[in-house]
Amino acid sequence: QVQLVESGGGLVQPGGSLRLSCAASGKIFRINDMTWYRQAPGKQREFVAGITWGGIENYVDSVKGRFTVSRDNAKNTVYLQLNSLKPEDTAVYYCSAQVVNVIPGPVVLYWGQGTQVTVSS
Repeated sequence: QVQLVESGGGLVQPGGSLRLSCAASGKIFRINDMTWYRQAPGKQREFVAGITWGGIENYVDSVKGRFTVSRDNAKNTVYLQLNSLKPEDTAVYYCSAQVVNVIPGPVVLYWGQGTQVTVSS
């Protein structure tokens, strides 16, 4: 019913920047929280940053001051600006969205397929 498509990943040198996008499409009445997670090889998936429908942002401590989450509600899209990247930021980055498909109806959590971010010299 709803698809999330991430883009913007790639290979970047330490200290570099990337901008990730995650666009939602399909049967959408409203999207509540939109969140970015990441999973490094051999590690569990971890929360990175989230943003509410009203624009309240939240970050894991390790990315505060370096990453910025934003969203465009008209486009059902969430962004993650990654600055001052470090090798330890290397991971597959996933977005998720809490979607209300119809009113009345439940909130359904959807996931994207992930985009690889590699930070290496």
